[in-house]
Parts: sequence; structure tokens; C-alpha cells
Amino acid sequence: MNNHEWLAERFQENQAHLRAVAYRMLGSLSEADDAVQESWLKLSRSDTSGVENLGGWLTTVVARVCLDMLRSRKSRREEPLGPYVPEPIVSRDGRINPEHEVLLADSVGLALLVVLETLAPDERLAFVLHDMFGVPFDEIASTVGRSEAAARQLASRARRKVQGAAPVPDADRSRQREVVNAFLAAARGGNFDALLEVLDPDVVLRADGGAEAPSASRVVRGARAVAGQALTFSRIVESAQLVLVNGVPGVVSWLPGGRPLSVMGFTVRSGKIVAIDILADPARLRHMDLATFKGSQ
Repeated sequence: MNNHEWLAERFQENQAHLRAVAYRMLGSLSEADDAVQESWLKLSRSDTSGVENLGGWLTTVVARVCLDMLRSRKSRREEPLGPYVPEPIVSRDGRINPEHEVLLADSVGLALLVVLETLAPDERLAFVLHDMFGVPFDEIASTVGRSEAAARQLASRARRKVQGAAPVPDADRSRQREVVNAFLAAARGGNFDALLEVLDPDVVLRADGGAEAPSASRVVRGARAVAGQALTFSRIVESAQLVLVNGVPGVVSWLPGGRPLSVMGFTVRSGKIVAIDILADPARLRHMDLATFKGSQ
């Protein structure tokens, strides 16, 4: 086996881990795949003869690639069009793709990814690498070009922002499914009181229509306001198909002709819906492989 083949095998062994790091950093599976591919290109062009821990070296490389992507993204979003909902991972209801299980470890729900989007790029890197993957602060410091003490401060600041802002969903998926089904039934029937029964008083609904559908973008807070909003979502709930969205029950809705209208993720805690995140950005929906879910139930 020559050196290139050996590196390719080692990269393959680490690829799932690198993809998981990149997804938490970027909140987009397509961008995560781009970052992982870029890390392979850097590996194939580098002299790694002196590298003792290739897995750690690759983690640092993919983190740096993601950091550059986050900084570039932030500079492009000087005037945000509205709330930004990260790209969810959609699986068939009842069976998560084994590849997705690695990506979704540590309860990486949409609610957490939404909060991570509020962090500065350096904060996000420090939090993801240290709190989610246990990377030492001296390595994080070299990645962001700061002192070790500054890297610790970045992670601490990020941790304070994340704690309490990203609700952890209930562990019982079947119970979550019951709550989501109850929400859909109430919305289809226009039953305002039944909607209030399944919504937490402080529920937050975020919808991201992107540049192509800005009228779909909104943030709605509070059970009564969200219940009133849900009654206008007849197009979504009438064509709703139950799936798993980042490992918990959610729905994909369809336009006539079979094009996806939206992906809706729910966070259920203590038997109530505490967050609803809707990706309705046509541009990003087109890049998601959703056609395989049409009619799969």
C-alpha cells in the first residue's frame, strides 16, 4: 500500500466523525460535506509524516475550514432576511439511517442548531470542539489564533448562551409522535383549544422562507399566537407526511406535483411542543434529497 492509499483509508475511518463535527459547526449537511471534502484535499496535499494523531489533525483541519465558511457566511448576512432555520436531517419515521445516528448523537436537534446560529464563529467553534467533542483548549486556541485562556472564554461565553436556550426533547419518541399527531389533527380541524392543549405557553415558532419566499419568514412566540398562526398553515398540514427531523418526529409537506413545500421540526418537552422550526426556503429544499420520502408511508 502506498502512502496515498494509506491516507485514504485513514481518512475513510475518520470521515463520519469529521462530518459530525462539520454539521454541528455549519448546521447544513451539504456544507458539511463540502468542508469534509476540503479537509481531504488538504490532507492529500500535506506532509503528515510528523503527525502522531491523524484523527486529531483532521478534526482541526475540518474545524478551520468550517470556521472560514462561518466567517464568510456571516459577512454575507449583514442584513438578514429573517429567521434562519438550519438544514435538518430527515429520516423515515421509525428508522434512522445508521449514518444519521452518528450525525445526531448528543441530541443535535434543530432547537440546538438554531441557538448555535446565534453564536459568533469563534464561539461556535470553541463550544462545538470542546463541549461536544472534548478537544483540548490548547488545540482550539491554535485553530482560532488566540491564547488558551481566550479559547476558554470563548467556550464559556458560548455555553452561557446555549444553556437554557436550547430545550432538550423528551426521550420517549412514541410520546413525541402522539403530541405531533395531535397538533396536526388540531390544525387540520381548525381546533384552537386543542392546539393550546399541546403547545407550551412559551412556545416559539420560527419559519425561514429564504430569499425566494420572504413572506413565509416569521418568528411567533406564545401558545395563543402560535395556535392562531397554525390555523393559517392549512397547506402545510394537509399534505404533511410524518418523518423524523433530526431524530425526532416532524413532517415534510408537499406542493402539487410532488415538490417539497417545507420541513417542519418539533421540539417536545414534558409532553408539550416548546419549539416549531419550519424550513420553507425553496432554494435549500431543492438541495435536500427529499423525493425519496414522498409516498414512503
